Amino acid sequence: MAASSNSSLSGSSLSSDPEDYQPPIWKSYLYQLQQEAPRPKRITCPQEMESRPKYYGREFHGTISRDYADELLAGAEGAYLIRESQRQPGTHTLALRFGHQTLNYRLFYDGKHFVGEKRFESVHDLVTDALITLYIETKAAEYIAKMTTNPIYEHLGYTSLLKDKMVHRLSRGRTEPRRVTFQRDEKISSPLVRRSALKDTPEKQCSYEKIHNFKVHTFRGPHWCEYCANFMWGLIAQGVRCSDCGLNVHKQCSKLVPSDCQPDLRRIKKVFSCDLTTLVKAHNTTRPMVVDMCIREIELRGMKSEGLYRVSGFSEHIEDVRLAFDRDGEKADISASAYADINIIAGALKLYLRDLPIPVITFDLYSKFIQAAKILNAESRLEAIHENLLQLPPAHYETLRYLMAHLKRVTMFEKDNLMNSENLGIVFGPTLMQPPEQNALTTLNDMRQQKLVVQLIIEHEDVLF
Repeated sequence: MAASSNSSLSGSSLSSDPEDYQPPIWKSYLYQLQQEAPRPKRITCPQEMESRPKYYGREFHGTISRDYADELLAGAEGAYLIRESQRQPGTHTLALRFGHQTLNYRLFYDGKHFVGEKRFESVHDLVTDALITLYIETKAAEYIAKMTTNPIYEHLGYTSLLKDKMVHRLSRGRTEPRRVTFQRDEKISSPLVRRSALKDTPEKQCSYEKIHNFKVHTFRGPHWCEYCANFMWGLIAQGVRCSDCGLNVHKQCSKLVPSDCQPDLRRIKKVFSCDLTTLVKAHNTTRPMVVDMCIREIELRGMKSEGLYRVSGFSEHIEDVRLAFDRDGEKADISASAYADINIIAGALKLYLRDLPIPVITFDLYSKFIQAAKILNAESRLEAIHENLLQLPPAHYETLRYLMAHLKRVTMFEKDNLMNSENLGIVFGPTLMQPPEQNALTTLNDMRQQKLVVQLIIEHEDVLF
């Protein structure tokens, strides 16, 4: 059956502002089916059941057979009751009349009622949702199977507008990852003899793609999928919503949505412990503000500080800096007048990097960097590290590039701060790269490689990036 339109539910025409955009039409076929779905009819027990659990009402009929339950429900579409199992005392079954037959479901309660993934405050709500789902999936099975074949997502609305804005913004002043050849060059102060050994593969392009952070969501009132434009049916948990940008789609449609999430700053509750790519996209920056601001402050007044990054600042003051960034963002005051001890700012930067849900050197590349550090040949080892760097997500790559350039400058003041590349590798190794499984033994065994990876990137940052 073709989807019909519903003019009263249609959106406005295309707006230049993504926030104001609504698709020009919502498909109302599934909405109409939900309106037609059978309504729940509770079949009450005529006598008081002493064995009735306190979380059930008069729909509980005690221990009765399937056949008797079928007789009680016969002829009433949407009728339901609860019975105790004869074979397994203490377990309960929801008997529901649909499609001229009685359907039996094992019923559970853990503070809420459920027979599957969805949990309900009342049995009545559970039955209402079940009847809607059964009716729509019976009447429109073929339609549902095909509803993602002609999505509106790629053709209309805020998606294309955001894409244009992102391309324009990211094309300004961004640094593209570059492939290099390792060859002898008197201008490069390195003990390595760099040879031309890199494969001829396409240069990595910097596109700040981000997957959507979909979570199951209950919508109040009618809602339509922003991918296929079809109604999201059911009473609760009708679909999923991206917690970063607010995109609402069917669960099955979420698997087809491109990795083009544009986080809404209003949905980003904090700076620390926020996914790196999410943060930079929300704030329209190439790197996290914490990294830029802390490094700027350290280079302004702390490059000669003895034990820079190794000496800890007061944890209470570091926590104050974290709260300031979470509360005020780029307006956070980390100047000398607020925090005279530069180790507090250095400590805040390390804390930010350490608390990232996905480390700067990502979990999926961790083992590749560890294996690269174990290569005995110095030239091959550097080439392997370079190849791994090119596989980092763009925001991670740019953050690491900027940080390593800063740490290289820190080593130029080694006579004053006593921090060479090896010392900085010891400090930043476990901060920038963590094993996917939080295993203390693995971390301990990999410490030498973690240190070496960061040390080599600092020493050769001018060539590796």
